[in-house]
Amino acid sequence: MSECVYPLDAVRARAGAGRSSVAKTFVTGQYYPGDMTDNDAAGREQSAIDLIAEKWLDTVVTLFPETGTYTGIDPLPDQHADFGPEGTQRYLDAAKATLLELHDARPRDDVDRITKFDLAEQIGLEIESYEAGFHLRDLNVLASPAQDIRMVYDLMPTATEDDWAVISRRLSNVGPSIRSYIETLRIGIARGVTPAIRQVNAVADLVQTYGGPNGLFAAMVGEEKTAPAHIPESLRADLQQNAARAARAYEEFTEFLRTDLAPNATADDAIGRELYSIASRKFLGTRIDLDETYEWGIEELARMVAEQEAVARRIDPSRSLENVIEFLDADPRRKLHGKDALQAWMQETADKAVADLRGTHFDIPGPVQKIECMIASTDDGGIYYTGPSDDFSRPGRMWWSVPPGVEDFATWRELTTVFHEGVPGHHLQIGQAVYNRAELNAWRRLLAGTSGHAEGWALYAERLMQDLGYLSDDADLLGMLDGQRMRAARVVLDIGVHTGKPNLDGTGAWTFEWALDFFRKHVHMNDEFIKFEVNRYFGWPGQAPSYKVGQRVWEQIRDEARAREGASFDLKSFHTRALNVGSVGLDTLRMALLG
Repeated sequence: MSECVYPLDAVRARAGAGRSSVAKTFVTGQYYPGDMTDNDAAGREQSAIDLIAEKWLDTVVTLFPETGTYTGIDPLPDQHADFGPEGTQRYLDAAKATLLELHDARPRDDVDRITKFDLAEQIGLEIESYEAGFHLRDLNVLASPAQDIRMVYDLMPTATEDDWAVISRRLSNVGPSIRSYIETLRIGIARGVTPAIRQVNAVADLVQTYGGPNGLFAAMVGEEKTAPAHIPESLRADLQQNAARAARAYEEFTEFLRTDLAPNATADDAIGRELYSIASRKFLGTRIDLDETYEWGIEELARMVAEQEAVARRIDPSRSLENVIEFLDADPRRKLHGKDALQAWMQETADKAVADLRGTHFDIPGPVQKIECMIASTDDGGIYYTGPSDDFSRPGRMWWSVPPGVEDFATWRELTTVFHEGVPGHHLQIGQAVYNRAELNAWRRLLAGTSGHAEGWALYAERLMQDLGYLSDDADLLGMLDGQRMRAARVVLDIGVHTGKPNLDGTGAWTFEWALDFFRKHVHMNDEFIKFEVNRYFGWPGQAPSYKVGQRVWEQIRDEARAREGASFDLKSFHTRALNVGSVGLDTLRMALLG
């Protein structure tokens, strides 16, 4: 089971869940414009609160242009964000002004009530995070400005000469954005608020691969990439020059990390209970009892272990769980060879899930029935989903970043990954929200929400597919349980590390070495993956538990709705109501579905 990370978690964390300005019309063509027009025509009249939310989006996109690219509503496609103190202050001023507007606005209906509550909660938490200094130490191995500036290029169109001209102009702006980020990290040094040395060293190792004549930026504009667009030599020269400038900016950033930030970085990986509580609320959209959740995580982990071992015995009672996993990994019937085979299998599996579930267990609108499965240009091993653009001219996409040298893929491990990223997971959840313009303003459709809501739903979807009979093969079921076990283990690890709990042996603290050994015990993946994941949890507090905790909340809400409604409860109708709410915080979800 490979790990999925929804990249907008990082964007949300810096942009107060804001994205971009509002699309007023659809692009017609192959993406079912008739369905979208019908849905649009049935929409409610825009309210004052809708206007506040969309004004907020317009403000945010001028400060974080990358967010416009993620939605496909992209008024500043050739810009990068100002991560420096001036950009930060502009954001905070706008956020506080928006809160004042929301305070005075009266909801017209339940849609307004949800929007007002959720937007105020998310902006308020973002302001609290800035005031606590999170932005001064915003550096980790997976989701910080160091990666966001580079990752946005994965979603930029490359079909035409004009597309490449936009890329060239944006590449010329990488340097100013990187330098603004360095300026903020320098303020952190001056104030004694710095990331952990473990994260500084790891990010330096990562971003040094972006620079140089053979680095990532050079490859981005190489002949293999640009030739299909038939671009003129003058533009090709500009691309190469601006890519070289972007590469030099990352070389300067690497030097800053090693010579300036590293000597001032903290040796302590843990951020402490007070800061962790803020981070947890941001990723979940609800406040949890950290001690109770830690103990629940230990119990849930034990339950996952027992369930996995029982399935392994059904597969082969003569083998241990570890030996059954080795047997399945070696089984040629459950193996794909090469990236092309992986991509084809992903697409076939995702398309079949849409066809099977449409009209039976879910209402899936026409535009949401299309998903593209992609091999990412990066090679860090991550799997993630990016939502459709607001007009569905760019469909939702599942991305797989294949590490160097990896050629074989075990389908028994990854079937549930496709359900998680596709249907009924992220693609259905996020695509349905984008489609629901009849009720939801652009902020609600395109970015509102939390990791706990998005990833919690995706894990809920994995279990749902078991309930619906799509994991009847015990090997596929074992793969799903392997991922669920990993998510339970990191609830324990993440809370244990950052709140200073003793390790489970009672022999001392949750040190990095003890955490590695703990994770190795519970995750059946290669050791490089395990090291990267544990490093991620140490550097991005509160995000990793949001998956399993979010699943817990989703299941609690469903079960409470079933108990209230009794014999009239219908699971398909519940899912339709839930998905039509769009992405929100978990407190908002509970309020919307249970009152």
